Amino acid sequence: MLAKATIQSLNSLREDSQDTTPVNATPALSRRGFLKLAVLSLGGLAVTPALARVATAKDRELFVYNPHTAETIRAVYWTPVDGYLHESLRDVSWALRDYYTDQMKIFDPRLLDQLHTLQLIMEYKTAPLHVISGYRSPSTNAMLCRRSRAVARDSYHMYGMATDIRMPGRGTGDLRRAALSLQAGGVGYYRRSNFVHVDTGPIRTWGY
Repeated sequence: MLAKATIQSLNSLREDSQDTTPVNATPALSRRGFLKLAVLSLGGLAVTPALARVATAKDRELFVYNPHTAETIRAVYWTPVDGYLHESLRDVSWALRDYYTDQMKIFDPRLLDQLHTLQLIMEYKTAPLHVISGYRSPSTNAMLCRRSRAVARDSYHMYGMATDIRMPGRGTGDLRRAALSLQAGGVGYYRRSNFVHVDTGPIRTWGY
């Protein structure tokens, strides 16, 4: 097993990115940056050399289920040769659309990298990650704000920069710890509702 290392922020890895193609006008992780991420000790778990190879040398894939639309998508969205695949980013973004209005926004690829990394470090490969909430249109977010004080008025969901997720069969507390270890943005822990919020905004944490 690799020696444990100090956790490095995903945000700080963006300076290593060589991908200059604007997607949502946000920089994303290059292969070099992703390699740095893969060799870190995340959530107290020492990453094995095998995991490091998978995380950096192969395609980045997402396996996602939307319980509101009953849709499942399994898509490669990044390859070592082509980088981020815009058609795949669009397909994933459509799967994570606002299910109230059927509107979509192209998701921040840094968020997809977070989800992909969580699937790797949680060893969640044979079942899809459940996305409870993806993109929200302003009208949908305003409606949810009226229903619950837990919904932010200027939510990152409206910008394609946030998802609420769970991994059936895995502890939500473990998922929260893994997300916190990435130091890549906001992490909200909704214990009673059994999901974790992850976004690409400033590093912060909260819980309900």
